[in-house]
Amino acid sequence: MPLCRHSRPARSPSPGRALYDVRVTSPRRTPSRQTTLDVVETTWLTPGLVRVTLSGDEFDDFADRIETDKYAKLFFPPADSPLEPPYDLAALRDEVPFDQLPTVRTYTIRRVDPGRRTVDIDFVVHGDAGVAGPWAATAGPGDRLTMSSPGGGYLADGEADHHVLIGDESAFPAITAALEALPETAHVTVVLEARSIEHRVALPTAATATLEWVDEDHEAPGARLVDTVERLEWPAGRVQVFAHGERGAMKALRPLLIERGVARADLSLSAYWAYGRSEDTFQSEKRLPIGQIFPD
Repeated sequence: MPLCRHSRPARSPSPGRALYDVRVTSPRRTPSRQTTLDVVETTWLTPGLVRVTLSGDEFDDFADRIETDKYAKLFFPPADSPLEPPYDLAALRDEVPFDQLPTVRTYTIRRVDPGRRTVDIDFVVHGDAGVAGPWAATAGPGDRLTMSSPGGGYLADGEADHHVLIGDESAFPAITAALEALPETAHVTVVLEARSIEHRVALPTAATATLEWVDEDHEAPGARLVDTVERLEWPAGRVQVFAHGERGAMKALRPLLIERGVARADLSLSAYWAYGRSEDTFQSEKRLPIGQIFPD
């Protein structure tokens, strides 16, 4: 989706060109349904991971999904913005300056609790860097957050012989949710990378799970994660893999996992972020070869 629109000055028709102008206008898509909830509480899980718990009158409008990697687009308007949700970004781009538009970020929904009528979202925080992390770090009761209807793509298949879950801190919420959904009899291998020991989280592991922690190389996030997966004693049978994290690491894992015999249908592999890239640059590069995990 373009970040802004550019007008092009009219030109005189060149020789032989028809004097009429045919313009093709794409129909404007209807914005997806949005839900606005209030912050109830925040909980620091590690020095760099904060859980924001949300609730409110619109809770019933947020349709839960069975996928354990369910996600939603979150809308962060500028401070003191007069804009009110729901946000029709296509219309707003024609009406307000770019710097007054809400910033949109995609985050995993950690948990939807119908009993408590709450939604939990875990945010990775790197100091003041970014938009969503600093917001979550300072969020308090009464703050509001607007989000789209959730999507999702991964759910563990009980028919698989073994499950391998791989990720860095950005994937902790989805991997934790997957572990909670797996039966205790499931055969699971988990490989996780954190910034340091202090940034590791407690995990609900299945009885037969093997867990290996990796400390991040801050100059090459994801490199040690890839090295660890390469050294794994690969399980036999049909293996289902969920691997999400830094883009370069995920691209390096793709051929490795294919060599291990993982079928494409059993492989959930994508990037949540890219080292050295802002979120907006990372998102725009998804359309380019550099941003594609699967070139086909």
